[in-house]
Amino acid sequence: MNRIALIAAGLVLALMAAASTMFVVDQRQIAVVYSLGEFHDVIQDPGLKFKLPPPFQNVEFLDKRIQTLDSPESRAIFTAEKKSLVIDWLVKWRITDPRQYIRNSGTDQRNLENRLSPVVQAAFNEEITRRTVGGVLATEREQIMQEVKNRLANDAKSFGIEILDVRIKRVDFVASITDSVYRRMESERKRVANELRSTGQAEGEKIRADADRQREVILAEAYRDAQKLKGEGDGQANAIYAQSFGKDPQFAQFYRSLEAYRASFRNKGDVMVVDQSSDFFKAMRSTGSK
Repeated sequence: MNRIALIAAGLVLALMAAASTMFVVDQRQIAVVYSLGEFHDVIQDPGLKFKLPPPFQNVEFLDKRIQTLDSPESRAIFTAEKKSLVIDWLVKWRITDPRQYIRNSGTDQRNLENRLSPVVQAAFNEEITRRTVGGVLATEREQIMQEVKNRLANDAKSFGIEILDVRIKRVDFVASITDSVYRRMESERKRVANELRSTGQAEGEKIRADADRQREVILAEAYRDAQKLKGEGDGQANAIYAQSFGKDPQFAQFYRSLEAYRASFRNKGDVMVVDQSSDFFKAMRSTGSK
């Protein structure tokens, strides 16, 4: 039994030793082989690979896909006009020379980013300081990114990488200038709003004045037409009265007396003291005698 156990243990150790000599290289990776802690070889072809067991040889992997480096923090850059701008940028890169990459930065990607970031920032500083605010914001933005990419091309070779793209993500004024710009914008908007209100009030007064004028004209024209119609009606009525009264003068006199009585006693409390022998009561006396 002891012999069988020893054989089994030996087989396990042999399998473990064999497994430690094999490793798989993914198509997205680059394998770096170290021999006793010293750089030995770089393997870029994917597949199953072999090496000596640890501690004689060890393997570390690099990512050969496209990587993104973002600006670590927003830093103010002065333009040709001495205006302070804050630039946020990003850089797309990938490893092209693994040996140079390892010699320069090792296998930790953070080492490369810490060394590449100041180089990119310096390139942006040089390009921004030669241009105006308008150029940075609009007209020369593409040119700035291309010039920075060209500046980084030679430095990238020493890092063992290739710069694929450079982009400006955001351009803004520093906080103090931004607040000043916002205050000016607010003042301008208030000025425009006040102008619109003043214009609206003037237009409102004009419309109201025109409406009042039209109302007065309409009322005057209506009163004129009413008086005209009333005059025409009175004229026709008088003509009819004259024609009728001409046929019977006595009835006309009686009718006029009744109209005078009605005009004099409109209310129940009206009182008139008049001599009963006056002409005013002639119609009544005649009626009473009958």
